[in-house]
Amino acid sequence: MTTTPPRAVRLPAPLRSPGRWAVLPAAVVAGAALGGGYGALKTPEYAATSYVIVVPGEKSDPAAALGFAQAYGRVATDIAVTGDAQVWAGVTAAALRESVRAETSPDAPMISITARASKPSKAVSIADGVARSLVLNSSHVAGSTGVKVVQFSRATKPATPVSPSAPLSALVGACAGGLLGGLALLVRPKRAAGRAEGRHSRPAAATGAAVPAPAAHQPEPEAV
Repeated sequence: MTTTPPRAVRLPAPLRSPGRWAVLPAAVVAGAALGGGYGALKTPEYAATSYVIVVPGEKSDPAAALGFAQAYGRVATDIAVTGDAQVWAGVTAAALRESVRAETSPDAPMISITARASKPSKAVSIADGVARSLVLNSSHVAGSTGVKVVQFSRATKPATPVSPSAPLSALVGACAGGLLGGLALLVRPKRAAGRAEGRHSRPAAATGAAVPAPAAHQPEPEAV
């Protein structure tokens, strides 16, 4: 009884060269260091939100308040820039446009004005300043629009920043570094195999020598 020897298991190329796997932990560590450094050096940002509501006049259609609320929400920053909001908040027009975001509700004539700044008190001043500008602007054109904007809720001073902390930034950086390191491990063996095949095919292509075909097997004559 003959037994066939077991075939040797051929490992994939990345497993045959363990040194390549050092790229993955190195990429994770580098990503965590970069992300943590960014989170530690970046100035924290605070957000404060002020709410205003659009109310109809005595002779206007109550349903018109919802439409005007949508319109005021779209031009909130423009009204704030042309008004006195930047004076009350103590910021430039460009900073006011970048730091303020106005959102409306499809069901209620309410506008939320959120401002972001490096200091909690500054965020509150910007949000309340924009809300005050909307209130004053609506009172000037109330005769033609039939609605006016009323302060619903003033902004409260935020206690914690909304920007990501250093540990969270380090975690995100580590995940990104691990992803890039894994992609590098997957792409590198394919490129190395392609270069090896190119090197083997160059000598035959350069010399132009044809590879001889294997000779046909001739049967030997039997002895008489």
